[in-house]
Amino acid sequence: AKAKAGGTKYTLADVTAGPQVAEGVWTAKSVHERAARIGIETPIMEAVYRVLHDGLSPLAAMQALMARAQKNE
Repeated sequence: AKAKAGGTKYTLADVTAGPQVAEGVWTAKSVHERAARIGIETPIMEAVYRVLHDGLSPLAAMQALMARAQKNE
């Protein structure tokens, strides 16, 4: 995953190697694993997980979320 901060691209490895890790990096992985284990959909957290851990672009993640069929939740 790559994120821009001040115009610089950082990989997930770069971000997690430092003394401080962005809030939500490890939470996204935990939520992804737990949701899969108990069989629930968490589309926003899944998108965050895919951006951070699977290399999905933030734009593609947003487009996928916006393309989801609406339903009562």
